[in-house]
Amino acid sequence: MAEPEMLEDIRDYDDARQRLAAGEEVVPSQVVYAILDGENPLRVWREHRHLTQQELADRAGISKPYLSQLEAGKRTGTTDVLARLAETLNLTIDDIVR
Repeated sequence: MAEPEMLEDIRDYDDARQRLAAGEEVVPSQVVYAILDGENPLRVWREHRHLTQQELADRAGISKPYLSQLEAGKRTGTTDVLARLAETLNLTIDDIVR
């Protein structure tokens, strides 16, 4: 490896360590692959956060059947609801929609 490339790799490594130390989340490969395989991102993230549908629905102020329909793709959800779900999961709306 050329010296400039090695220095760049070291800077990237140091930057990543600083971001992790500051609390930036690492997304596990199982979450990434599940979403890439077409699973509903909202459900994948809910399960990753170890929440039941009822727990997430209660925290976001929606009904469990509504959440179930969102996860099944039967409803799209309003911007307000998606924002509350994303905030509850500590994500952005883009993270939970396809």
